[in-house]
Amino acid sequence: MSATATDTTTDTPRDDTPRRRSWWRRLLADRAAALALATLGLIVLGALLAPLIAPYDPATSSRSVMTPPVWSERGSWDHILGTDGQGRDIFSRVLHGTRLTLLIGVVAVGLGGVAGSLLGLLSAFYRRIDPYIMRLVDMMLSFPAILLGLALVAVFGPGTLPVIIALAIATVPDCARIARSIAVSIMEQEFIEAGRAVGLSDGALFRRYLLRNCISSIMIFISLRFGQVILLGAALSFLGLGARPPAAELGMMAAQGRDFLLFAPHIAVIPSVVIFIIVLAANITGDALRDVLDPRLRS
Repeated sequence: MSATATDTTTDTPRDDTPRRRSWWRRLLADRAAALALATLGLIVLGALLAPLIAPYDPATSSRSVMTPPVWSERGSWDHILGTDGQGRDIFSRVLHGTRLTLLIGVVAVGLGGVAGSLLGLLSAFYRRIDPYIMRLVDMMLSFPAILLGLALVAVFGPGTLPVIIALAIATVPDCARIARSIAVSIMEQEFIEAGRAVGLSDGALFRRYLLRNCISSIMIFISLRFGQVILLGAALSFLGLGARPPAAELGMMAAQGRDFLLFAPHIAVIPSVVIFIIVLAANITGDALRDVLDPRLRS
């Protein structure tokens, strides 16, 4: 028995420093991943420091209405990205809008990822409740994020909170299915039976063996899901379901600029490009993390 327990502990992955350094070095060795990480880092830094970096109040109007960006012939260095239809500085609004967009994405992915992963792991660990949890997941899959957002807005009114709730709920089913599929294969391993044989409690088995063996794959999926959530959140805001004026949010900024596409396209194009860059960098980073952390791809 004791020998089995010893073998079990050695099979459990350990988060030692050399291993962390190894995957981090391999991640940075990928030029595309390094560039994506640097881009995301600059975007996050700019969003966090938006109150200090932004030259103007994002909600304050000026007399310079629909000023083109600085690279245009009629552009001005007073507003490097131009102004919108109400004379508000687009650079300042992009900084603050990115801050709100990232906040919506992080909170929604965090809540939905934790709830979905927990449901999936519990479903695989306690097989008696597996049918009930998975039927609940199937029911949640039947509600698209946009339809769910419309329903929540009808109840609570437009705002950031209904969008976060809708995106979090939409994230739960996919995370639950991924976590369950990974956990089912882990539960069939011999070290789970060995842990039960030496008298480990369900809590210890869940934390020390199941969760620790599933966490890297779950984090890979959550990182890939982040870009999709950002895009869905921007789409909901574009439809008028998200943040309300005068707050700045990238999807809402793109929606406000659609009426000026013919003679001031920069009002809608600039926030749309920022959304594209965030989603692209997040997807590239998620793909790189999958290649680095997935045991089946390490070779």
